[in-house]
Amino acid sequence: MSGLATVGERLGAEVPAGAQVRAAFRNPYVYKFKIGELEAFSISDCHLAFREGLGLMWPEEERPVMLEELVRHGEATDALPLYVNILAVRIGKEVALFDAGFGRGNNPEMGWLMDGLAAAGIAPEEVTAGFLSHSHADHLNGFAADGKPVFPNAKVYLLEAELNFWRGEHPDFSKSKRDKTSLPRMVQEVREKFDALGVKLHVVKDGAEFFDGKISVEAAPGHTDGHACFRIRSGKEELLHLTDLAHHSLLMFADPEWTIAFDHDPVQSVVTRKKYWKQAAEKHTRCYGFHLPWPGLGRIVSTEGKAYRWWAEPSTWL
Repeated sequence: MSGLATVGERLGAEVPAGAQVRAAFRNPYVYKFKIGELEAFSISDCHLAFREGLGLMWPEEERPVMLEELVRHGEATDALPLYVNILAVRIGKEVALFDAGFGRGNNPEMGWLMDGLAAAGIAPEEVTAGFLSHSHADHLNGFAADGKPVFPNAKVYLLEAELNFWRGEHPDFSKSKRDKTSLPRMVQEVREKFDALGVKLHVVKDGAEFFDGKISVEAAPGHTDGHACFRIRSGKEELLHLTDLAHHSLLMFADPEWTIAFDHDPVQSVVTRKKYWKQAAEKHTRCYGFHLPWPGLGRIVSTEGKAYRWWAEPSTWL
């Protein structure tokens, strides 16, 4: 019976024969939209939060001001939400995937990408191009599992600076504010994923274009050495994929100089963010945020002084 599960299946308990309960309601996590003539999907990969809250935000002396901003806007103050939005775009008979989330694991609150793709009618074999913005786990891990590529027909593209950083003899995290104890394992995991992708991994240059100019790769360093943003174009329409230029829909816009501990080079991340915020606000560019509230579509609006605002796009149903 569609939408139903036995009580035993849901609760693991013995129940009278024939007893049934409805499957738990789940909010939608796949959003279909258009970029010109292209069909696109925003797929949520997780529902998590950073319990460190503002302890992850820098500069430290600005945290009282950050707290005031959160309270003023009715935002949570005990944790920072972690949205992970995966963009999939159909281009003819091919599919481009922008990052791949955490990958499936034991935590039911993460690793939803494959279910989302299935709901969108996209088989793993249909994905022919994967664009890796950078190699943190929430972007890279979903591209490989059990020592092999998850998308067998896809080449995975990344900037040379990103590959060189993680393959280097001594990856430099000296400027980062993140917890250093986890770094050796993190570097090892990235290299294992690179090895699993093998010949599927392809280095590209800043400005590289794909699908007759419909997709372009732009170097946007700071969060990592080879961090990239992407532009998707169709006709007169354009979508700028911000990837990890912002980890919060308020904090990184209220003051672009506020940074998060995960940035490899906080100073460079500020320079890059200011550049993109200024351009996007002036040109009224439609944007997509990997870590912004799902489905992640909106625009960047300039306000007073150096401040900006993330203006979420109203949802519509196709």
